[in-house]
Amino acid sequence: MIPPSFEYVRPGSVEEAVSALASSGDDAKVMAGGQSLIPLLRLRLSYPEVVVDVGRIEALRGVRDEGDHLVIGAMTTHDEVLRDPLVRTHCGLIAEATETVADPAVRHRGTFGGALAHADPAGDLPAVALALDAGFVIEGPGGRRTVPASEFFLDYLQTVLGPDELLVEVRVPKLGAGWGYRYEKFHRVAQSWAIVGVAAVVQRSNGSIASARIGLTNMGATPLRASATEQALAGADLGSIGDAAGHAADGTSPASDLNGAADYRQHLARVLTGRAVTAAARA
Repeated sequence: MIPPSFEYVRPGSVEEAVSALASSGDDAKVMAGGQSLIPLLRLRLSYPEVVVDVGRIEALRGVRDEGDHLVIGAMTTHDEVLRDPLVRTHCGLIAEATETVADPAVRHRGTFGGALAHADPAGDLPAVALALDAGFVIEGPGGRRTVPASEFFLDYLQTVLGPDELLVEVRVPKLGAGWGYRYEKFHRVAQSWAIVGVAAVVQRSNGSIASARIGLTNMGATPLRASATEQALAGADLGSIGDAAGHAADGTSPASDLNGAADYRQHLARVLTGRAVTAAARA
C-alpha cells in the first residue's frame, strides 16, 4: 500500500532532531531503522504529518564502556549489538535475545533504541531491559533525563517519551562474576514474534540463588517482571526453581488471540521461566 503524505526531516544532530520534534507538536514520528514505522505507514495505521529520520546522527551509534555500565546508542543496529565484544562479554543476555529478533535483513536495519521505543510487549528487548535494570537516557528541549526501565513502558506501544523527546542511549549494568543469564522464547515459526518469552538473570552464591531478575515478554500490555518468582528465588537452592517458577504468571493479564489463549500463555510463562532460571543458575 501507499503511505499517507508527510513532511520528511533528516537532522544531522540530536539537537536538530529534538528541535524538529518540538516544532511539530504531537504530529511527528521518529524513524530510526524503519522496521516498525514503515509497515505502520504503509498499512495506514499511523498518520504523522512529519517523519523525523535520525538515521544520519552518528552520535546515536555505538557501544561504549563506562565502568560498571555499558552504554548502547539508540541507533546501534541489532546486528551491531549482536556482534559487539563488549555486549557479549558484559551483557550476554542482550546478545542472546537479539539473535532471536526477526531475521538477518531486519537485524541489519532495525535498531536497539527503535525496538525499545516502539514498546511492543511481544518484542524481545523490552523484557530484557527490565531484567537487566537498564536506564533509558532521553533528550528533550529541557535537556537530558534518565528513566529506569521499570518506569519507561506505560501501556501498549506507549512510553514516557514526550512528543518532543528522543531516546538517545541505554545504560545497562554489567553482569559480573557469579551472574548467569538466559532468554527463552516460544514462537510458532522461526523469525516470528514471541508468543511468550522469558529473560532471566540469576546471581549465584555458595550453591544457591542469591537473587534473580526475570522479565516477561507478551504477558500483558507492557513487558513485566515476574516479581513473585523473583521473591521466591531469593536465597533458594536450585531444587526450588520449579516451585518458584509456578508463580511466574501471577498478576499477569496476557491477551488471547490466534496464537494462544491467555491461560495457555500463562502456562508457557511458568514453563519457560523454569527453563530460563535453571539455565541461568547453571551457566
